[in-house]
Amino acid sequence: MDNAGNGERVEDKITLRKLPRNVWAVSFTSFFMDISSEMVINILPLFLANDLMVKTALIGVIEGVAEATASVLKLFSGWLSDKIGGRKWLAVLGYGISALSKPFFLVANTWGTVAGARWADRVGKGVRTAPRDALVADSIEPQHRGMAFGFHRAADTAGAMIGLLIAMLVVWLTQKNIQTLHVSTFHTIVWISLIPAVIAVLSLAIGARDVAIKGKHEAPKFAFRSLGKPFVIFMVIVSIFDLGNSSDAFLVLRAQERGVSVIGILAMLAAFNLVYALISAPAGSLSDRIDRKKMIVGGWIVYGLIYLGFALSQSAWHVVVLYIIYGIYYGLTYGTTKAMVADLVVEELRGTAYGTYNGVLGILDFPASLIAGLLWQGAGAWQGFGPSAPFVFGGGMALIAAVLMLIWMPRAQAGIKPA
Repeated sequence: MDNAGNGERVEDKITLRKLPRNVWAVSFTSFFMDISSEMVINILPLFLANDLMVKTALIGVIEGVAEATASVLKLFSGWLSDKIGGRKWLAVLGYGISALSKPFFLVANTWGTVAGARWADRVGKGVRTAPRDALVADSIEPQHRGMAFGFHRAADTAGAMIGLLIAMLVVWLTQKNIQTLHVSTFHTIVWISLIPAVIAVLSLAIGARDVAIKGKHEAPKFAFRSLGKPFVIFMVIVSIFDLGNSSDAFLVLRAQERGVSVIGILAMLAAFNLVYALISAPAGSLSDRIDRKKMIVGGWIVYGLIYLGFALSQSAWHVVVLYIIYGIYYGLTYGTTKAMVADLVVEELRGTAYGTYNGVLGILDFPASLIAGLLWQGAGAWQGFGPSAPFVFGGGMALIAAVLMLIWMPRAQAGIKPA
């Protein structure tokens, strides 16, 4: 079937109830794992900055290395799923590693221990991400990919919102001073996060089924060029954007720097995730009917303007409003971009493509976060350019990438009509 995600309108529609079992299973898994992860990850920079007195440059290193650590595994696990002709159990293994990493936050009293637990969690993400995305793509007809990935993102983000609301409730119940985060509160949140983490692993292990991969089953060569020129160009443009897309930890720190309390930050993040969740599925479905490229460009322009807004923000409410609107960028682009990856490569290389996509962006997360940390607070005797600098840089890179994406004419895989 031809893919409408590249410009052709599709008349047949699919409802959420008719989405395949695997899409539901993966979505439930992401829902529960994000409840667990978002409870911890979004307050982790506050724990590092408030309780362990870690500077933003080092926080940038921790966050950047966390993603870079997973990058090689993202590349390898996607390729391996193509080789063995199966996705499910690699994804289950990855979710299991992330679940097992969380108790180590309970004994973390130095930045090194925190970094180790954070990196272990990202190893799990590295193992699971490409096989999971490929499993979703394998399980749905091409003309409904946007809907499937959009629904998955909506479920994932709804879990994030619930996780943040739980964390906010714990902060409100356990400490009187809500301007900074207490160690005991952080530990309580980690303990609670273990429950949905276990449910997430069981949801995928019991609910999902592997899908037979069409085409050749011998192991594809692990070479970037084997994925084709359109995919390579796509990755170059996305990489330019990602170099300015530092960890959202800096947005959290910017909010606190502008005077937002811990509970205020958690409420802001919950509202952001609500917007993200509400937009993801409709945006994914829309990308099945119009050019996916236009959706991505629109999302990147929103991102660039929001980041420039963060740079210029003068008060707490400015940051809060901008962060909530930030959910529009995620909703428009995250699932749409992943659907476009499947549009650009043949099915038997799909795992390798998702591994490459996630892996390259993971590698770039390190310099992106390091650059942001250095621009903010500098290093050594250099004091940096101040809190606005990383957001000016990120906004500028997003707008450059949007222009490049707009003028690029992608050519999809054989059998799928290009825009």
